[in-house]
Amino acid sequence: MRKIWNHPCTVAACNLMLMMGIYTIMRLFFYLINMDMFPNVSGAHLLEMCLGGMRFDLTAILYLSSVYLLLTLLPLPYHWRANPTYQTITLWLYWIPNIIGMFCNACDTVYARFSDKRTTITFFSEFNNDNNLFTIFMDSVVEYWYVALFWIIAVVALILLTRKPQVENYAPTAIYYPVETVILCLSIYMVVIGIRGGFGAYTRPITLSNAMQYANTPRETILILNTPFAIMRSTEGQVYQRANYYDEPTLSQIMTPIHHNASAVPERTTNTATNVVVLILESFSKEYFGFYNHHLDDGNYQGFTPFLDSLLCHSTTYKHSYASGRKSIDAMPSILSSIPMLIEPYIVSPYSTNAVSSIAACLKQKGYNTAFFHGAPNGSMGFQAYARSAGFDRYYGMNEYQSQTHDTQSFDGTWAIWDEEFLQYYAQTMSAMPEPFMTAIFTASSHHPFRVPAIYNDTFPQGNQPIHSCIGYSDHALRKFFEYAQTQSWYDHTLFVITADHTNQLSHSVYNTAKGVYEVPIAFYQPQQDGWYDTTSVVSQTDIMPSVLEFVQYNQPYFAFGENCLTKPKSHPYAICYNNPVYQILSDSLLVQWDGTMITGVYNHQIDPLLQHNIAHLPSKETESMVTYLQAYIQQYVNRMIDNRLTIENEAVHVGTSR
Repeated sequence: MRKIWNHPCTVAACNLMLMMGIYTIMRLFFYLINMDMFPNVSGAHLLEMCLGGMRFDLTAILYLSSVYLLLTLLPLPYHWRANPTYQTITLWLYWIPNIIGMFCNACDTVYARFSDKRTTITFFSEFNNDNNLFTIFMDSVVEYWYVALFWIIAVVALILLTRKPQVENYAPTAIYYPVETVILCLSIYMVVIGIRGGFGAYTRPITLSNAMQYANTPRETILILNTPFAIMRSTEGQVYQRANYYDEPTLSQIMTPIHHNASAVPERTTNTATNVVVLILESFSKEYFGFYNHHLDDGNYQGFTPFLDSLLCHSTTYKHSYASGRKSIDAMPSILSSIPMLIEPYIVSPYSTNAVSSIAACLKQKGYNTAFFHGAPNGSMGFQAYARSAGFDRYYGMNEYQSQTHDTQSFDGTWAIWDEEFLQYYAQTMSAMPEPFMTAIFTASSHHPFRVPAIYNDTFPQGNQPIHSCIGYSDHALRKFFEYAQTQSWYDHTLFVITADHTNQLSHSVYNTAKGVYEVPIAFYQPQQDGWYDTTSVVSQTDIMPSVLEFVQYNQPYFAFGENCLTKPKSHPYAICYNNPVYQILSDSLLVQWDGTMITGVYNHQIDPLLQHNIAHLPSKETESMVTYLQAYIQQYVNRMIDNRLTIENEAVHVGTSR
């Protein structure tokens, strides 16, 4: 019995079980820190998710411990196995990879609140041009010291509780090598099964989407998965696989991203050469606006955006408006090129070198001057590269701001130039541009670590989330921007598009749902025209590009996954987003979730705003129609990504070649 207990195979198994226990404790810690993200989770369901999560934990731990297991189980002579140096190397090859895995899990305890998903390999592509990550990391360590302390305690526990090899040094028997070889082969077989996630040749290796087996909502997969698993699985294979739901004639009838000449603009708009200004506001969730939320809290909800609330009263805006993704890097292609975020961000996907169109590229054909503005260090988030590929003439980042204004004091110390100063620079630079012009700006101050300039401390309402005072500050900066813009000759004949990249810290239960986490403002403001509040249309960030092009009477074919929602009703009144690991399609009353094979959720958000009653078991023609459109949408997106058919020009080449 003593030999069995001290056998290297037994010792290795005990250490794997130790890591499984640590991952389970880290999952429970993640839940305790982020309980507000998982309302109405019962104890039984939490247990179900923890047990289900062990499948993904085992895969990650076996990956990370593979070298340790090999060195431990190799049928070497006893005196080799008992060698202190060999044992020390083996132990460190167990500790180091698993400590790194635990570190990734600890980081996502915080970061998952902002990304709404486990970190994947694309994280490293998204931030590979940012040189301020160390500063951000250290700020986070200070702010979330309790997470860092928990990780340190977990590491100490791992080292102290690890079973050390206790190999007795004596001459092996005749059956030693055959028995140890059989143990090694059986162990390799079991490790492969553990990594794949099941027995049998028919079993496909488990992926991120398998987490839905244990979840009631897509968000719960964050709790079920672990970060090492998410990173490793996202490195494997091609992101997209060709979809074949419909033949080409049927597909083009259901959904096509090819748009032909713009329709005539109704009388309520003008047909003058209109400048276009797109304001992409960092993290401006709809929840922060008083304009959209008078119905909440018995009508006493005031919001944190008094200026934008006043502007929206004169804009065309929508009750049902949604972001395409949950991260900044998802927003630029969606808003400016009408390319949605499906599966992974386009900018860091294998297809990011595809030719793309954009509002800027199309309007350049009409003689527009174009520029993109972002107050962060040039290259941050890949925005500069994308702006160039999307056809913008010029890019203005922190480098241009500081060289032209000689202001080196307005950097916020973490991300970018403060919004107030950079928005003024934006307005002044536009005033020097020849008209007509099309510009876009991505603001930055309403971002973690959620600070405002020192002169504004205690100026804006604090609310109950750290971001709320930052929203108030950025709203103030926008007021200053419009005050300056009103004095310029270009103001009266400019179309302002106001939206946000994604949502952020949410408080109200209505917004902490699979629908609410995508709700951002989409508004069109023209100084000489009053707009209206549309309570029936369903719009997405991808609808901005076609709406702008048809508003300014762009008269050429163009490529967009969205539809014009500004001058006429949409033909397909839906919004689509990818809520990892399911696709979502929303109408004005239904939210349908589809995992690529079957419908997993249907909710009537009009009468069930908290999405507590899944009615997927009830047959519905509307649901069937929505899934049909969703499948066609996915097929168009995936196949065109693979074939590099995201522009009218490449579509023409493809059609000519196919003939």
